[in-house]
Amino acid sequence: MSQHVKLSVVDKIGYGFGDFASNFFWQMFAIYIAKFYTDVYLLPAATMGTMLALTRIADAFFDPMIGAVADRTHTRFGHFRPYLVWMSLPLAAAAVAAFSVPGEGGASHLLYAYITLTALMFFYSAINIPYSALLGVLTPDTQERNSVSAYRFVMAFIPIFIITSATDPMVRYFGGRDHVATGWQMAMVVYALIATVVFIVCFLMTRERVQPPARQQSSLGADLGDLRRNRPWLVLCVVSIAALTYGNIRGTVIVYYFDYVVPNGHGYFQYAMWVGAACFVLGVMASAPLARRFGKKRFYTLSMAATALLTVAFYFVPVANLPLVLALHAAICIASAPTAPLIWSMYADTADYSEWRQGRRATGLVFSAASFSQKLGWALGGAGTGWLLAYFGYVPNVAQSAGTLHGIVLMMSLIPAVAAVVAMVALSAYELDEPTVARMENELTERRAAQSAA
Repeated sequence: MSQHVKLSVVDKIGYGFGDFASNFFWQMFAIYIAKFYTDVYLLPAATMGTMLALTRIADAFFDPMIGAVADRTHTRFGHFRPYLVWMSLPLAAAAVAAFSVPGEGGASHLLYAYITLTALMFFYSAINIPYSALLGVLTPDTQERNSVSAYRFVMAFIPIFIITSATDPMVRYFGGRDHVATGWQMAMVVYALIATVVFIVCFLMTRERVQPPARQQSSLGADLGDLRRNRPWLVLCVVSIAALTYGNIRGTVIVYYFDYVVPNGHGYFQYAMWVGAACFVLGVMASAPLARRFGKKRFYTLSMAATALLTVAFYFVPVANLPLVLALHAAICIASAPTAPLIWSMYADTADYSEWRQGRRATGLVFSAASFSQKLGWALGGAGTGWLLAYFGYVPNVAQSAGTLHGIVLMMSLIPAVAAVVAMVALSAYELDEPTVARMENELTERRAAQSAA
């Protein structure tokens, strides 16, 4: 029989607070960092793209170290929860520094951007990887993990409403017309303070329930060997790289799309983000029951197929038809939303798979290595955005040429659609279907019970 540890709504909301806090940083990064660097920090688009690529790749190689250290962290609060407290203030400080503009131009100006962006990414990983790994030890029940993931991603998108509503007013309030850079810095101060408090709330409201096998000997080499033999995890890494490339290109360029392509679109950008976030939340809320009905693998494939088709259709939407633009954007968000909680729930299953097949469990390493693949996707998407903007001739703060406008439309449609198709095709090699997961759960439950009795 499978082991069921039901989590209360309070438990699930408590876990969700971690991503609520994280997304005050991540959504500022995802929505605004490229435009901040090109239009406020005044970096050339190609330089910005190269910087995003290099810093994210460096951060990706940092991730497994964080996971390995977290697996070997032993406190009375658990392996992963303490990082929510330990890293909250360093992350806040790094985020404020990254959204600051020191002096004007020159090599030191670029060096400062590299250093602060790298620090922001490293500290984000140092808190987010243990937080993500926490999902794998809240409960051994795979269906409960689906539900917790849904709560997590619903709460993750609440900051979008706040950020898209409050950032411009705060930038104007704190910076005015002549000190825009100060406005951005102070807006990040406000978000960082909120996030720090909420991380502590998440720490207080969660509990680690799943432990490694009692006789497991800790060895990084053995853990890495298990990971290399974990075929479902390897498949998910490829899926993640493709899916995050899709999401990052589209998510980064949307602000340019409304600023420059849609007629008088700047005033509608926040409404587009509200619509998208609301539809994403609806899609996430539907993910757990639909995953139970269709299975995680099948439902992910269906969601990504719909996402690819709708994203291709976006190319053909007349940019002056704002209702149609918003409607198709909403449909894309609903279609793609379930893929986010599903992928993290499947990563938790691959941690179980390692214990099932190898008799060893390294939850932190599994999730940090998963984050590694996602960072590569972010690097490809972020760098690709900068390089493509440069290729299409983007010049900040002026009217764009017809070729540049068409390029931005391509970056909202056909270009990311290719990555969505790659993710869908890659998942066909994932072997943890529902019958296999059920058998794995039952055997692990019996094995854990026998070890506890011994």
